Amino acid sequence: MAAKAKLIRAKDVLAKHLEDPEFRAEWERSALARAVAVAVVGYRAKHRLTQAQLAQRLGVRQPNVARLELGEHTPSIEMLQRLSRVLRLRFIVEVAPARKGSPKSALRLPRGVELVEDVVVGGSRVRVATG
Repeated sequence: MAAKAKLIRAKDVLAKHLEDPEFRAEWERSALARAVAVAVVGYRAKHRLTQAQLAQRLGVRQPNVARLELGEHTPSIEMLQRLSRVLRLRFIVEVAPARKGSPKSALRLPRGVELVEDVVVGGSRVRVATG
């Protein structure tokens, strides 16, 4: 009988990668982009849309949607406004000085909005919530 493979949890894999300073810097830099990607992919899945269909609603080309969903590039304020206006998505971005021991729950969120990213970047705390 074959031995069962031990599965590694995603958060454990991420924790291991975050030990690498270069990876950590990129992870922190891309916090907003990842949060927007999660929101856009979630919207598209919930509404059963293709990237092309979503692009048409947004008035952009399909490659723009693909780039948003990759979460590698921080979207412009104009794109966040478009996503909010057209898709009725809400984005809350807080950038504040990082403080030792500051609680993660200090950001009060409206109903239906959840914290997606909470990272410290170069002395600043960046939190992004979507819904």
